[in-house]
Amino acid sequence: MSNGPTGEMDEDLRLREGGAEASLWWTQAPPMEGERPGVIGRFSAGTESEASAVLARACAELKARGCTLAVGPMNGNTWRSYRLVTETGGEPPFLLEPVNPSEWPAWWRAAGFGPLAEYYSSATEDLVTKDARVEAVAARMKAAGVTVRALRPEEFEAELERIYDVSVESFRSNHLYTPLPKEAFLAQYRAMREKVRPELVLLAEDAARLAAGYVFAVPDYAQAARGETVGTVIVKTLAVLPGRQYAGLGAWLLAEVHAAARGLGFTRAIHALMHETNKSRNLSAHYARTIRRYTLFSKRLAEGVAK
Repeated sequence: MSNGPTGEMDEDLRLREGGAEASLWWTQAPPMEGERPGVIGRFSAGTESEASAVLARACAELKARGCTLAVGPMNGNTWRSYRLVTETGGEPPFLLEPVNPSEWPAWWRAAGFGPLAEYYSSATEDLVTKDARVEAVAARMKAAGVTVRALRPEEFEAELERIYDVSVESFRSNHLYTPLPKEAFLAQYRAMREKVRPELVLLAEDAARLAAGYVFAVPDYAQAARGETVGTVIVKTLAVLPGRQYAGLGAWLLAEVHAAARGLGFTRAIHALMHETNKSRNLSAHYARTIRRYTLFSKRLAEGVAK
């Protein structure tokens, strides 16, 4: 199995059952302590019976390969598309989020899958209010030589490399984390270059001019596709290096990107696709309300493996 130019992994097996399809990964599935997980992704089905058939076969194939847990939907790893929208909240889809028919979660549950992890997106119309800690954090960071600046478009490749370095350190302890080669990461973000507003991508640097954190936000161009004025900005990723010296940096970056968005005329921000235990969700709770919920499912195939 190999990684494509954007990190898309070739599946180990492609399944078709009637009008339903799914891909399986087991040789490079995300690690889980005490488990041998197998991944089900690229799922589609038109009826519950089709979904039942393809998911049953997927579980049988993964179990035959020694997997103890089936996880999905996930296109190989968490760097690619994964999760199902389980509560829409009445909001139209926004840029970069997964979209699926409303029946699919029930079909996965009927096939014996239950929640493995829950995720949320939140929205706020308040781009002015700051977390009460932010001013003190900003003063402490500046005294330590940490500064925040906008992305330099003339150095786009070098800026992406700085973002990559922070990402791999910040996300290393995340649920279901798998390493991603630098070139695959860069290819994903290069594909978004035309959508980037440099003022909405902020990098924090320490006194040695090494990146310590970043926030990556983009306008919600899905609004334009619906014929609406683009008034919303999507806060896609917020990442900070581990270490006590950077405590509070995420709150500062979030406040700064809100201010930048307001200065550009945006009136609303969506904090996108946060894991239920993610620190970003704790920050978002100070500003925003939940508008969407997502679920990553799993199904027990065999007893877990010894540690």
